[in-house]
Amino acid sequence: MNTHLPRRRAERRGLRLWPVGTALALTFTAAVLVAVTVFYTGWALLGARGLKAEPRIESQTLFDLVKLSFGVVAGSGALVALVVAYRRQRVDEDGALREATRLHTERFTTAVAQLGEESAAVRLGGVHALAGLADDAPTRRLRQTCIDVMCAYLRLPYTVEADLPADNAQARHAYVALREVRHTIIRLIRDHLRLEEEHPHSWRGHDFDLTAVTFDGGDLSKVHFVGGMVDFSDSVFCGSMVDFRGARFSGSTVDFSRVDFSGGTVDFSGSDFSAGTVSFRDARFSRGTVHFSGSRLAGGTQFSGSAIVFSGSEISGSTVSFDGAWFSGGQFFFDRVDFSGGTVDFNGSRFSDDATVEFGASFSGSTVSFCRARFLGGMVNFSDAVFSGGLVDFRAAQFAVARVKFGGMVSGARFSGGRVDFRGAEGVAPINLVPTDGSTLPAGLSLPSTWHPSGT
Repeated sequence: MNTHLPRRRAERRGLRLWPVGTALALTFTAAVLVAVTVFYTGWALLGARGLKAEPRIESQTLFDLVKLSFGVVAGSGALVALVVAYRRQRVDEDGALREATRLHTERFTTAVAQLGEESAAVRLGGVHALAGLADDAPTRRLRQTCIDVMCAYLRLPYTVEADLPADNAQARHAYVALREVRHTIIRLIRDHLRLEEEHPHSWRGHDFDLTAVTFDGGDLSKVHFVGGMVDFSDSVFCGSMVDFRGARFSGSTVDFSRVDFSGGTVDFSGSDFSAGTVSFRDARFSRGTVHFSGSRLAGGTQFSGSAIVFSGSEISGSTVSFDGAWFSGGQFFFDRVDFSGGTVDFNGSRFSDDATVEFGASFSGSTVSFCRARFLGGMVNFSDAVFSGGLVDFRAAQFAVARVKFGGMVSGARFSGGRVDFRGAEGVAPINLVPTDGSTLPAGLSLPSTWHPSGT
């Protein structure tokens, strides 16, 4: 998939033209070569073997020779005029580009100055002015500069509502005004990332540096991240809902590393993660809710190493939902993830025959639900998982032959305390489960002799 956006104009770093003499010499040489090629091609097609000698030149022949001479002279003059006209056009275009750049810079300076004003209304005007400048930018680099300034504004220090001084009306008014400016920037980014790649105002393929930004709400639904780098690393999602529903992550690098999901709701429901790289490495999920319901995780995406990465994440006291998600076409790793408390929901998820999913995670005191999950093939490996306390629920799950692995004869998934429920599950039973003291025998499923819970 081509992730590069078409450019409206060729970008130049200064006008580079050959000297006139060199340009004319090359033009005449090319013209002569073309004429010779055409002559000999016609000669070969006519099958001529030689020229007939004429002892005397008739007046008509002489007149033809004179016309040919004038034609050569006229053609030479036309070539000279063509070269000069081309150079003049290039100079005019470069001058127009320089003038457009100068005007853009003047407008840019004014818009940036507006962002520094105390009045929220003036700052809102500056935000819209920057977005308009990005749309009208004569080069891709100048558009990226406008986007960088808007992202930098979001990275400025920001106090969320929960941290405001109590009974301080002035502080709250300032917060509401600043929040409106910030959410306007997020909305403008969303609107431009929804446009098709061919649209002249589309911002797809550009870089968005949103590191360490505090998001207390915002709508990024149905955006399309294609190409470029989108960096949310070290950001904080808290408070109100941040909406990524229906977003498409294809062919771009999106980084959620070390993000703190602490409160509120972050919704990736219905998103499409295909190709590209989306990283949640070392993210923290504490309180709040993160939804991946109905998402499509495909096209070589992973939950470790590349693509979608949850390695080293901590999910505690919150709800992370993959309800109805479809895992296909790649490897998905939840390695070194600590699920402590809260709920992890894979209800109704589908694991296709071309997917590999590794759960090298620790589930302690939490509810992990695979109710109605469909293991249709591929490999889903729980061999390195640790389930201690809480509930592990595989009720009504469908298992394909030899595709779900809970370990070998010596080592494998560890079940200690809590409850494991396979009631109503269909297909081949999980084999070689390795429970520890306190395990309970899964009910409603016929297990092979390698299942040896303590006390039985």
